[in-house]
Amino acid sequence: MKQSMPKNPGQLPIKLDSTSNGEFCPIPLEKPQIMANEMANQAIHNAAKKTGQARRQFVKSSCGAAATLMAFNSAYARFGLSGGKFQLASEAAHEPAAADEFLADREFIFDVQGHFVNPNGDWLNRVPEGARPLSSMPKAQCDLAKGEAQRAYLDCLGSDEFIKDVFMDSDTDLMVLSFVPSDAENEPLTIEEADATRKIIEEMDGNHRILLHGRVNPNQPGDLEAMDALAEEWQISAFKTYTQYGPGGKGYWLTDDVGEAMIEKARKLGVKNICIHKGIPFGPQSFEHSRCDDIGAAAKRHPDMNFIVYHSGFDHGHKETHFKPDNENRGVDSLIHSVLKHGIQPNSNVYAELGSTWRFLMRDPNQAAHALAKMIKYVGVDNVLWGTDSIWYGSPQDQIQAFRTFQISDTFQQQFDYQPISAADKAKIFGLNATKPYQISAAEVAKFIQQDGIAQNKQNYLNNPTPHFNTYGPKTRREFLNLMQWGG
Repeated sequence: MKQSMPKNPGQLPIKLDSTSNGEFCPIPLEKPQIMANEMANQAIHNAAKKTGQARRQFVKSSCGAAATLMAFNSAYARFGLSGGKFQLASEAAHEPAAADEFLADREFIFDVQGHFVNPNGDWLNRVPEGARPLSSMPKAQCDLAKGEAQRAYLDCLGSDEFIKDVFMDSDTDLMVLSFVPSDAENEPLTIEEADATRKIIEEMDGNHRILLHGRVNPNQPGDLEAMDALAEEWQISAFKTYTQYGPGGKGYWLTDDVGEAMIEKARKLGVKNICIHKGIPFGPQSFEHSRCDDIGAAAKRHPDMNFIVYHSGFDHGHKETHFKPDNENRGVDSLIHSVLKHGIQPNSNVYAELGSTWRFLMRDPNQAAHALAKMIKYVGVDNVLWGTDSIWYGSPQDQIQAFRTFQISDTFQQQFDYQPISAADKAKIFGLNATKPYQISAAEVAKFIQQDGIAQNKQNYLNNPTPHFNTYGPKTRREFLNLMQWGG
């Protein structure tokens, strides 16, 4: 018999909501996700009562995450979304040892797509008077927001909170700080500010925790020239580009003259990683450049360079299904078409990255099974990279826990000749794969991070953790448009 549940039960440890990373208009939840959240809240209530814990304490436990994921399975199955599932034992909802068997930290996790928006950066000087940028973020309501200054709430969004979300409240070991599409005059995070965040972490004796991208869009004035300083002064690990973005809303191809110039200059500067936003269209402007048509051609022309396809071409307006040669050239299939057309073999110099993609696939285990299986087969199990696009989605721990337990169903394995995703596969995707293009040793990094200042702080923090389970990005069309204008 159901126990009565509070009308406003609170946040779930695994988040299904409409939050966007700021690059696309938020997409409302549909019936399966709404039911999943409802069933998860009921499951949390029942399991907390069974274990004799208050809800606020139970949701912070591995049992809370397990109860949530199993409720998602039940809800999705009611809508025929059973191509994949979050694989847990039934007792995991109330037995910590059983939950930890599936959810406990055990992999090296290298998140190659993280974001930090400096809440006190120079970009504020260009915000219109009276505007309240980022004020819709939940954490902008903390006690620090009560100061007298007009934008005192921004003090709630600083580097300390970034460190807490990423390194205290999740199992993440390393992160690459990336950038959003912008010109040099309107960057919400400049390379100087990103480097300052890296230095704050290093001052905590947290060396090797943060790597940096350098933003370059070669189709806009000054960006090609700025590549020298990014590589030589800031020791970036990759160049990040948006082929959909440019002057007048016009994008470009990597195979255009400007794209070739960028790749050649990166090579001369000794930066072998080109990270390209593909998929997640910004809108009708330059939609064609969200496709991956140029990826295979560029990779074939430049076999000594790495092409890391951010979002893997995923398009939330296109449903992921089993790949066939006559599939529409959209979504992950766009990437597959491109590598097949140009003879790019799996596990070579094209990589598929999961930032925002996995977060959206968590809504639909059928699409999740298809998308992951296709990436593993055609791009290669050694070339799928973990990324979360956090902090837009808050702490990445829920994405980690969902991926850690996800498995393609037996039915889909048999019907589409998919292979199960093994624990070894997941360990590769979570972090080991990224060590190849970023030229780091997981073993060497582990020596530093196991006893660094962040690890020591985390040991103390976990005695009384305070995760918030909030997301930061826009959740409605209005919030999205305000974010685009840096208004509130």
